Formats: sequence, C-alpha cells, structure tokens
Amino acid sequence: MCELLAICARRPTSFSLSFEELARHGDRNKPNHDGWGTAFVREHDALVIKEPCPAGNSAMARFIADADIESTIVISHIRRATCGRTVFENTHPFSRELGGRSHVFAHNGSLPGARAMELGSFRPLGETDSEHAFCALLARLEPRWRRSGMPSLRERSEVVAEFAEELRAMGPANFLYTDTDALFVHSHRRSKEDDAEPDRPGLHILHRDCPVQLGGIRGRPSSDDEQRVHLVATVPLSDEAWQPMGIGELAVFRGGKRVDGAEA
Repeated sequence: MCELLAICARRPTSFSLSFEELARHGDRNKPNHDGWGTAFVREHDALVIKEPCPAGNSAMARFIADADIESTIVISHIRRATCGRTVFENTHPFSRELGGRSHVFAHNGSLPGARAMELGSFRPLGETDSEHAFCALLARLEPRWRRSGMPSLRERSEVVAEFAEELRAMGPANFLYTDTDALFVHSHRRSKEDDAEPDRPGLHILHRDCPVQLGGIRGRPSSDDEQRVHLVATVPLSDEAWQPMGIGELAVFRGGKRVDGAEA
C-alpha cells in the first residue's frame, strides 16, 4: 500500500522529512519501494523532488532529511506500483500550473475507471490512473480559475468533494491535493490486496501548535507564537493522538487551520 503524508502550517517553517519513519516503509525490502516524492509549497509555487527508487536507500532522500526547506504546505508519497512502470513520470506527487499557481496531487489506491474521465486541456505525462484522475480534477477546476482568478474556497471545496465522490465508486481514493492556497485531504479506505482490514481508516490527522519533533518529521518552530500545524498520514508516525479520518471524509486546511470550505 502506498503511503501519504501532508503538512499544513500557518507560517513558513523548516521541516526535515527525515524519512526515519516514513521512508522506513519505502526500503527496497519493503512493498513500498517503487519511488518517493515530496512537494514543498511556498507562496504560489511548489518545489517537487521525486525519484523512482526506494526512499530508504536514496541519497536524495537523505539530503532532504538534512535540508532546511521552509514551506507552508508539504505533500509526500512513497509508492507501491500497481499501475504503470517504475519510472520518473509515474512517481507521485504530480504537478501542473493552473491560474498562475502550482497544483500538486498524490494518491493512494487503484482507480481503473479514471482513464474514462474527461481531461479537458490537461494530459498525463505517465501511465498511472492517479495522474489521469489529477488531470480530470484540474479540467473541472479550470473554468472557475480562468473565469475570475482564484475561486472562493467554498467553490473549490465543492468541486473537490464531487470529484472525490466519483472516485470512491472506482476504488480506494485516498488523496492529497493543494492549489498552494489550501490543502485538500480525502480519506477513503484501504485496498483489499494491501490490507486484511480494508475498512480501516485511509488517513489520520494530528494537530500541533508548535511542533518540535514528530516521529519521522523534524519541525523547527516559527518565531511566531501563533504557529499552527496539521499533519496527515496514512498511518500514525509517532506515539501521539492521531485521529482517524472517516471513510469518505474531506478535510480542508489553510494557514495551519482546518477550515473545510467554510470560508469564502
């Protein structure tokens, strides 16, 4: 089973994704050895670093662990290939431009029906059903972004919620998506081939006000006393009070706070 990790913070903060917890599941001797990737959001853009090789054996992953990359939103993924070859273009997360912003997407699950979805002006670079789904999501969002700049958070949340509902009918649809303004997290279920208990939560959430050490994530607190951070992971990465998300639950975060589309 692929694994997902996301972070949303109020202030740009230096996080070291050391992979001491996450990448341990991506060792070449573990199932999730087919690639890893991380996207760091800062303002309207995102730095995406990824490789089609085991995270636990990657020199670049070790570099990321030691680098102080400041970001407000982080999306990370370790891959178990179920669709598409183990090559760079099939490695998550995927990124595209829309409305003058980077949009980033990572998914856990198998969605064979995604290839029948309308892609609009967007085209996949690789072979995965996940990237097909991402292009389909952007095709639905594009008219709203082109019409009058960035749509309201409520409008964007409604599009993502409708998209998530359609994906759930195709298969496991746990995904992370950001338009660099907000982080959208959809939790579904585990795949039967990956988990003896497919009804277990697909994602878990943890909230911290000033994170210092969170298992495989090392966070340096902002100088701002009002720093807020939410973390989302497929499985809890530390001995803290991670809360399981419900099946079919969509959570929306902005500025380190959970907002769920309630703000315009």
